[in-house]
Amino acid sequence: MIFTISNLESNTDGGVVVAHWIINKTSGEHTATSYGSTSFTPDPSAEGYKTYDSLVEADVISWLEGALDTAAFEEHLDNQLEELANPSINLGTPWE
Repeated sequence: MIFTISNLESNTDGGVVVAHWIINKTSGEHTATSYGSTSFTPDPSAEGYKTYDSLVEADVISWLEGALDTAAFEEHLDNQLEELANPSINLGTPWE
């Protein structure tokens, strides 16, 4: 499961208030994707506080891993991959 941060929103003090993210998981030729956004309440007095200008993507991914139910996302992506590999609904027409 791979997180990518697509965008950040920060307040005028440089605290990140929203992270927009994409999660991908690949199995063979299939890739499952989920995306969303997560809100944060920046606390400049907290230990380890980092402003927008000092962040790297790994910092924000770490925040997301602490804030999201990653096991539920993993299960959701696994279900998508299973459906892609073994579709429960057929598409197309029988005469193709």
